[in-house]
Amino acid sequence: MDSNQVFKSKVVLITGGTGSFGKTFARRLLQEDQVQKVIIFSRDELKQWEMKDSEEIFNHPKIRYFLGDVRDKERLIRSFSEVDYVVHAAALKQVPAAEYNPTEFIKTNVQGAINVIDAAIAQGVEKVVALSSDKAVNPVNLYGATKLCSDKLFVAAESYVGHRSYPTFSVVRYGNVVGSRGSVLPYWKKLIKNGAKTLPLTDPRMTRFWITLDESVDLVFKALELSQGSEIFVPKIPSIKLTDLAEALLPGSTPEIIGIRPGEKLHELMISSDDARHTLEFDDHFLIYPEKYSQDSKKLSRLSSGKALEEGFSYTSENNPEWLSTEELKSYLGAK
Repeated sequence: MDSNQVFKSKVVLITGGTGSFGKTFARRLLQEDQVQKVIIFSRDELKQWEMKDSEEIFNHPKIRYFLGDVRDKERLIRSFSEVDYVVHAAALKQVPAAEYNPTEFIKTNVQGAINVIDAAIAQGVEKVVALSSDKAVNPVNLYGATKLCSDKLFVAAESYVGHRSYPTFSVVRYGNVVGSRGSVLPYWKKLIKNGAKTLPLTDPRMTRFWITLDESVDLVFKALELSQGSEIFVPKIPSIKLTDLAEALLPGSTPEIIGIRPGEKLHELMISSDDARHTLEFDDHFLIYPEKYSQDSKKLSRLSSGKALEEGFSYTSENNPEWLSTEELKSYLGAK
């Protein structure tokens, strides 16, 4: 995708900008050097300092660092001044932590979403893209439930915009990002580095979607280019078996089965059969559109190249037609 025109002279703000996604997204924007400014909005001064100190590009003349919390609407309103695009990546996301600290997750993931929406409308932001999770679909844990609430808020937010027709709000939904902070890959790598001869696995049947940080950034670029408002973009990505990942990391070992953690699923779901009724398939992604689009011929016409899904379709890490083998995983890990 040619981002030259999408980001040319734009001011882009990333909430949770010091996280794995935020750094990768900011790096891409600064390398392509089309933006007017990139603003990193996050609540941790140490992480901002570490980000600036980690790579020369994070001291680029076009980058700014803004301390603040998405729980603080007044701070968001101040930071969104003269911003064109907001990418909302700030969230609490560790599933076990959510089970024991539910109110904290609700304050950040749900009230934070409301604050981002209100601030974007108040400041006349052009586009907002929010990051979601496969755990938001038919959630069985508190984290997933908060992300479902967030998705619903962003999809409905256009109702509050009025005749001005902006901001547009859309969502990107994908699985666990490979190598992101707190995910299984860096955890297992750390155990191996410390001499582990076997890896802990919650259940040998477990499957997950596989997406890299660069692919997640590509999806957000696509959403900022194509979004009309209220859509959910879902990438076509492969699945993996966690046993295959363990074998790729520590060949010949037998994982130690430790049992499923509170709030964990065996398989992840990105499109439910209910959502599939108003989902279109494209070459490299699916697009879940709001049912109100059926009364908007202009918006529907822009989706005419998409293909309707079969009755009863669902997109899960278990029924995915695309899988990465152990050898493919070894090849990927060997390149890192």
